[in-house]
Amino acid sequence: MEKVNGFKEISPDQLFTWMEARKDFHLIDTLTKIHYQKRHLPNAKNACVFEVSFMEQIAGITTDKHAEIILYGSSIRSMDAQTAAEKLARSGYRHVSVLKGGIEDWQTSGRHLEGVLPDEPDTPGTLLELADRTYHVDTDQSIIEWTGRNAGNRHFGTIAIQSGTVAVKDGTVSGAFDIDMKSIKNTNLEGNELQPVLIAHLNSDDFFFTQVFPSARFSFSGAKITEEPFLTSPNCQIHGTLELRGIKVDQRFQATVTRTADNGLAAEAHFDIDRTNWHIIYGSTRFFEHLGMHMVFDPVSIQVRIVAV
Repeated sequence: MEKVNGFKEISPDQLFTWMEARKDFHLIDTLTKIHYQKRHLPNAKNACVFEVSFMEQIAGITTDKHAEIILYGSSIRSMDAQTAAEKLARSGYRHVSVLKGGIEDWQTSGRHLEGVLPDEPDTPGTLLELADRTYHVDTDQSIIEWTGRNAGNRHFGTIAIQSGTVAVKDGTVSGAFDIDMKSIKNTNLEGNELQPVLIAHLNSDDFFFTQVFPSARFSFSGAKITEEPFLTSPNCQIHGTLELRGIKVDQRFQATVTRTADNGLAAEAHFDIDRTNWHIIYGSTRFFEHLGMHMVFDPVSIQVRIVAV
């Protein structure tokens, strides 16, 4: 065995030899219960390293700190078993080993798996894959959150998305979203008598002038997916146009796009905009002097969540 990072590694051949010799050890699958039910090594037990109760699950298998334990995960690319081994080592387990290459190398070496779908192709679920189709925005689950600031305070709230579509064609992503500017809400002043004053101010011609411009629109075409579009990292470069108060301004930002359980999309993005680009200049020292308490910072932070089905 080779010792790596404070614990040992065991090859598929070595593990198979131990199994044939009926050596006394605990073989533990560190993946999710659903994955374990589909495919796992013979006689393995399950303790999911992604769950907070992982160490309690291990204790349900063995509390003997001197027991021989072999952990495995999905492949050499995944740190599941290594992370589990480090947790066990910190908890005082003395004889912990990791199966090199996990399930993938075990199967490649010609050994069989157990479970309800042991031979089903096993996709790791790490990269974004988009099928050609048109998605429609679920306005109940989609929202825009905003934060504005001055020298001594900040206010934040939400704006509703009216409608929108996202189209995927030959790897190119395009779309458009209509935003209901009259729906703007403030949340940090909930219950305060100043809340309606702030909302009225945001709706006025000092800010979004919603009586004349009740909606805004963001449109984009040719969004670029990154070369390695990991599902938990920013994986899509958006270049589009935000039309606000009748003014169109180019915007570039990164979004993290993932798939939903019903084959839809969920996208998150966080970025700042300079409100003065849309002639929202109230409180800006670039345009006014002697502002005193009426000074407002130019950047507005935007957080967008889009769910499309």
